Amino acid sequence: MLRMNNLSKVYRTHMIETHALRGFDIHVKEGEFVAVTGPSGSGKTTFLNIAGLLEEFTGGEFFLDGVDVRGLDDGQRSKLRNEKLGFIFQGFNLIPDLNLFDNVDVPLRYRGFGAAERRKRIEEALAQVGLASRMKHYPAELSGGQQQRVAIARALAGSPRLLLADEPTGNLDSQMARGVMELLEEINASGTTILMVTHDPELAARAHRNVHIIDGQVSDLTHETARSLASATAVHATTV
Repeated sequence: MLRMNNLSKVYRTHMIETHALRGFDIHVKEGEFVAVTGPSGSGKTTFLNIAGLLEEFTGGEFFLDGVDVRGLDDGQRSKLRNEKLGFIFQGFNLIPDLNLFDNVDVPLRYRGFGAAERRKRIEEALAQVGLASRMKHYPAELSGGQQQRVAIARALAGSPRLLLADEPTGNLDSQMARGVMELLEEINASGTTILMVTHDPELAARAHRNVHIIDGQVSDLTHETARSLASATAVHATTV
């Protein structure tokens, strides 16, 4: 679903070069749920922006669902982003003056869907997140957890192949966070690939795989842990 090989991202000014990503390698298979962790400034946001086709990279390869992203113009990138990707943000990014139905409708209008198709998608998406009965409510009338569910419905309505979630539980208490995580697990079980940036180790542990980013490079914790456990087991066997 997503493959980056030896990817780099360099920010340049007239006085300094900042290497946000270097030798960055990651392969996310279709249907995976991958949690991305790492300290502030490690490159997580840069990675997510590039994965979401919101930012260009400096060097290396990036394939999204088999499409080579290098060389695509703005129109082609926008088309690919709209057709393949869904986004969930920490801050919900709902429009306060629009009810839930209209909030979910906004990106569908940009996609050019007809009114009947949009209504069908909106109703199905809000039902999937458990808010079908509240589609005429406004964001201020909902809890934080419910607002994040609307944001998820907005992403799902476009039928994305890959869902990019940036700290989706960061503004929620632990109970609401668990509810949102359970919903994401259900969405993943239905076939949607999910990449989730999180600082919460409890939530990260529930993903299929953890990828840790340090100084702009990838460290796959699942594989490292497996190797460590295998080494520890071998040492124990030789000493017993």
